[in-house]
Amino acid sequence: MARIILFIIFINGSFSVVFAESQRLRLAVTTSTENSGLIAKINPLFEQKHNVKVDIIAVGTGKAIRLAKNGDVDLIFVHAPEAEQEFVAEGYGIERLPVMKNDFIIVGPKNDPARLKDSKNIYDAMAQLIKTQHIFISRGDNSGTHKKENFLWKMIDEKPVGDWYFSVGHGMGHTIIMANEKQAYTLSDRGTYLTYRDKIELDIVFEGDHQLINPYHVLIVAPAKHPHVKIDLARKYSEFLRGEEGQNIIRNFKVHGEVLFTPNSY
Repeated sequence: MARIILFIIFINGSFSVVFAESQRLRLAVTTSTENSGLIAKINPLFEQKHNVKVDIIAVGTGKAIRLAKNGDVDLIFVHAPEAEQEFVAEGYGIERLPVMKNDFIIVGPKNDPARLKDSKNIYDAMAQLIKTQHIFISRGDNSGTHKKENFLWKMIDEKPVGDWYFSVGHGMGHTIIMANEKQAYTLSDRGTYLTYRDKIELDIVFEGDHQLINPYHVLIVAPAKHPHVKIDLARKYSEFLRGEEGQNIIRNFKVHGEVLFTPNSY
C-alpha cells in the first residue's frame, strides 16, 4: 500500500502536491532471464505503469523456490516444471502459469572432440559424453538447467564421475566462461549462450531434441503460507508477463539479431 510521504498545502488557495512512495514487489528470477537482459526490458515498463519498484533476486530455480518457501519473495519466474509442481503441491505456490519457452543446448569446443555434432538424438549425445569423458562443466547449483542435466544423465542410466566432470555451483554465465577456459562441454539455455557468444570460443554442438524444450512459468507465493505476500501486486505482475505488453516484449527481444524466447501464454 502506497504511503503518502509529503504534503504541500497552500492554506489560502486550492493548490496541493502529493508525493507517493512506490510500492515494492520482491521477485526471484532465474539467472537466464536476468543475464540475457530480458528482465531489464520488462520491469521498467511494469514499474512505470503501476508505480512499483521491483526488487530482483537472480538465482537458480532451486534457490528461487527456497526463497519463496521462506516467504522472502512475493513471486518467482522459473523453469523447472517438476520442482514447480512440487512447490504448488506442498501449498507454497499458487497460480502457476506459462509465460514463455526456449531450449537447452550443449555447447563445446569448436573442434568437438567428443563428436556430439554427429549424434542423432540427445540420448546419443549424452552417451558420447560418458564414453569420451572429455571435460564437462556442470552448474551444480540445483538450478533449472542443473535439474535438466541430471534428468539427461538419468535418462541414459549413467552417473558422471571422474576428473573429467566438474560441478562448480555457479550460475550459467560463470559456468560458460569456465567451460570456455577449459575448452569443455556444458549444458546451457540458448539465451545465456547467445548473450556470451561474442566473449567465448564455444560452439553449439548439439541442439533440437524435444527433450531439450525449456518452459518458463510464473508462480505467486501462497498467502496461506505467508500472509505478508503482496498478492494483488504479484498477480498484476503475472498478468503483465502473460498479457499483450509482456508477450510482445518477449516476442521481440533479441540478442545479436536472434530471438531468445518464444511467448507461451496459452
